Amino acid sequence: MNLLITDISLDINFIQSENSRYVDISKLNIANCLGCFSCWTRTPGKCIIRDDAISVYPLIAKSKNLIYVTKIKFGSYDTPMKVLLERSLPIQKAFIRLYQGEAHHVQRNVEEKNAIIVAYGNASEEEKDLFRRLVARNSHNMLFKNYKIVFTQKENLNDFIKKEVSLWEN
Repeated sequence: MNLLITDISLDINFIQSENSRYVDISKLNIANCLGCFSCWTRTPGKCIIRDDAISVYPLIAKSKNLIYVTKIKFGSYDTPMKVLLERSLPIQKAFIRLYQGEAHHVQRNVEEKNAIIVAYGNASEEEKDLFRRLVARNSHNMLFKNYKIVFTQKENLNDFIKKEVSLWEN
């Protein structure tokens, strides 16, 4: 499955199908994670908060090609993307595994991913470096087989995403 998740509306004429999905989280109702760990203990694999996140994190688990589009803020994902990523905890198990000599969560039926993380907005070199390190750390728990980070401006997003999504069709 191919998955595009963005925190900003894009004008890209995306054609949804069973194999390709576009999720604009700016239009969804996604509450903050409570940190209750019910998704690990009481209802394994399912968040107890009943909002739009419950339809998104299963798509993340199934995707093999993934594009995250987020505004970069203080060297991190902007709030909507960060909230979604935190709410994706149900696709991981509470158990820990050694991965490349480090402790990481065991995944719950998650496909390895080819990921592109597109960070837009005005960011200093220090913020970009911090974001690179954050994504590198996250890549292990997100099961990124390969990933690349692209820094761009908001006005360039549509063209860049159209180009990347067209590669899915080939």
